[in-house]
Amino acid sequence: VSTQSTGELKGKLEMITGASMDSMKIEVFNSNNKSIGKLTNDEAVLKDVLENGLRLHVTDPDAVGFNEGDVEKYEMSKEEYESREDTVQAFKKKNKLGRFNPEVQAKLAAQEQENKEKALKMNVGDRCEANTPNQPARRGEIMFVGETNFKAGYWVGVKFDEPVGKHDGLVEGKRYFTCQNKYGALVQPRYVEVGDFPPLDDDLFSDDEI
Repeated sequence: VSTQSTGELKGKLEMITGASMDSMKIEVFNSNNKSIGKLTNDEAVLKDVLENGLRLHVTDPDAVGFNEGDVEKYEMSKEEYESREDTVQAFKKKNKLGRFNPEVQAKLAAQEQENKEKALKMNVGDRCEANTPNQPARRGEIMFVGETNFKAGYWVGVKFDEPVGKHDGLVEGKRYFTCQNKYGALVQPRYVEVGDFPPLDDDLFSDDEI
């Protein structure tokens, strides 16, 4: 606990919270979230009145509140944003950073082409195995092949044999296919292989072998 006074603490909290130190109220709560009193003496040294593990709740009764619903929300159109020169996007364009880097653009274009070529060779009902980065191999059945609303390019909807997916085929309000929840996923075609991939049989492993 600090050796500063309550008044000094209020001065620092004023800069952090915006509450006036003159009208600020500090209530003390214990580890059980129960109020155990208020800091009212600005001359008191914190280490003499507080202990570790306590929580301070700061309020300002004189603060003027506002209803967020009364504030008109401003949304900039995509066209207006792209036409401005003082945005993060404009900075990246000017300095050829991120997706505006020619090397990155070439890599993304190659990936999109690979996705399209592979997708056009896939059919709904095909058995497949998905090998996405940082994920174990997952087997299932192709339920959807095509372009989506949530991101450009071609995607493959897979119904996995096990609950190792992310959803039931519904993504951002649009249904691409139907399956049990957590059995479905939309995967980039370049991570999907079509072939004779029967469901993995757990019975192949003996209980006598770990």
